[in-house]
Amino acid sequence: MTGLLRTQVLVITKAPVPGRSKTRLTPPCSPEQAAGIAAAAVGDTLDAVRAAPVSRRVVALDGAPGSLDLDGFTVVPQVEGDLGTRLAAAFADAMSGTVPPTLLIGMDTPQVTADLLVRCAERLEFGGPGTAVLGTAPDGGWWALGLHSADGAAVLATVPMSREDTAVRTRAALEAIGLLVLDLPELTDIDHFPDALAVAAQCPPDSRTARVVASVAAAVGSPA
Repeated sequence: MTGLLRTQVLVITKAPVPGRSKTRLTPPCSPEQAAGIAAAAVGDTLDAVRAAPVSRRVVALDGAPGSLDLDGFTVVPQVEGDLGTRLAAAFADAMSGTVPPTLLIGMDTPQVTADLLVRCAERLEFGGPGTAVLGTAPDGGWWALGLHSADGAAVLATVPMSREDTAVRTRAALEAIGLLVLDLPELTDIDHFPDALAVAAQCPPDSRTARVVASVAAAVGSPA
């Protein structure tokens, strides 16, 4: 693994609360089971970020931390508004005062590793200020976005999120302001329960996500 990177990693997440977290897992999950999967995914994601040699770690949090372990992270509250607006504001808050390259990820790709985050950050840094990096998901969305300026993130407020063309529209919006968009590896994110099963299979067997998803699968009668 490389030495300390200039990049900061920004994780955007909701506090895992039944009825508010990963609601598309229900059914077959109960709201409590969905929140349990969300909590596991957040925990594994934060562990991966902690293990990466990045310059700073930030969480843009919707809700109260509760039992989340946020040690080592600067916490900024999410603003009100749709997801694109909240993403743009999270970039602006994380980059306020300084302008380090910033890699934003969600909490629903807990199979991410410190090594992968390093490779993503290196691609962002080596690309330089005129570039962005984008990691797409098979459902048409994206799991990671890296930028050198919060100004570039402002376009996210104009991009419809959680659609089959979200990644395509995000790329087009970034290119429209003159950025060269470089690709990151594709990762599946957890939206529906089959996604949770697929992602858990890519996580270490002793990870929170693998253990919790296996337990829920057994409870709801779905093969893990």
